[in-house]
Amino acid sequence: MTLQNNTFSGLFVGQNLITLTEVDSTNNFLKQALANSTPLTEGTVIMAESQYAGRGQQQNRWHSEPGKNLTFSILLKPSFLPLNQQFNLNVAVSVGIIKVLEKVLGPTARIKWPNDIYYGDYKLGGVLIENMVQGGQIKNAIIGIGLNVNQDSFHPDVSNATSIRHILQRDYDLKALLAEICGSIEAAYLSLRAQNFEQLKTYYLQKLYWLDELKSFKANGIRFDGTIKTVDANGQLCISVDGTLKHYDFKEIEFLNK
Repeated sequence: MTLQNNTFSGLFVGQNLITLTEVDSTNNFLKQALANSTPLTEGTVIMAESQYAGRGQQQNRWHSEPGKNLTFSILLKPSFLPLNQQFNLNVAVSVGIIKVLEKVLGPTARIKWPNDIYYGDYKLGGVLIENMVQGGQIKNAIIGIGLNVNQDSFHPDVSNATSIRHILQRDYDLKALLAEICGSIEAAYLSLRAQNFEQLKTYYLQKLYWLDELKSFKANGIRFDGTIKTVDANGQLCISVDGTLKHYDFKEIEFLNK
């Protein structure tokens, strides 16, 4: 494990960077450190060269080739955010990531609700946010991010994965990308802290995968066609189905991509 101060340009995200050679998951490492009362400043970043039990949403495994991708977690302390607005943190983090990817890859980079990172119809990465609540406030938020950068081949279970290398046909500097993403997430987070939420939400919706397109979904075992219209204040996906706006929680709806 190496602890280093870095040339990260931000005020606090990434100023304390801990690089691990191998770990089960950077989110778990951070949770364990907090449970042991390790004094960690807001903006601490844990980065793993190899992560052997990375998790996506719904306990999906996140497969990553060692040394090829970005697998890291950021510690934030958004005690200013009311519990019923915790989805706003998700919006800010997604916006921070996608703003960098737009510069690198162009406008095809998208956010698939709630917080997967897509390029066209291909998955480039994902975000897993774990909030620790104390006394009705979010005391700590652990932002786990996995991004396919220089990996060329993918696990056969993953049918629609892509990487920055696949798209650009060249390797991309991992540390430079990490620094850019940390700086961009910090800017979006400060914007959230300054209550500029509408601005963030507008951008999030502009970049939302399948927004205003008639597509196929599945809920309660039933397949249907609908059009994503927005995401409500609770983070539910709002889909227009036969003229009626229906609200779905994350585990209630499946995108029928293929």
